[in-house]
Amino acid sequence: MDLIKNHPKRTMIQTDTKPEVIIPEGAELIDECFYVWATRYGLFSSMTKQGRQMLTGAVRDNVIIMTRFHLQCEQDGTLDNHTIVVSGGGSYKDL
Repeated sequence: MDLIKNHPKRTMIQTDTKPEVIIPEGAELIDECFYVWATRYGLFSSMTKQGRQMLTGAVRDNVIIMTRFHLQCEQDGTLDNHTIVVSGGGSYKDL
């Protein structure tokens, strides 16, 4: 056991480093909580301060409103109450 304990190649690796968040050019910080910016295709996207991509939409104000709503639901634990599956991924079946 002393051979492993005192082995010269035994090193500690630091794993608590945080990834660097790249803020897009022209991004505006909203409510000190998330960023909103115009994409190159004329849409608007949002991202949390921690770098998690959130929403993309055609109207800037709507992206802000829905990002606020989404983050509030995550905080309250009620996101499941406002989520539906639009397409189950299966084929269309005529009833």
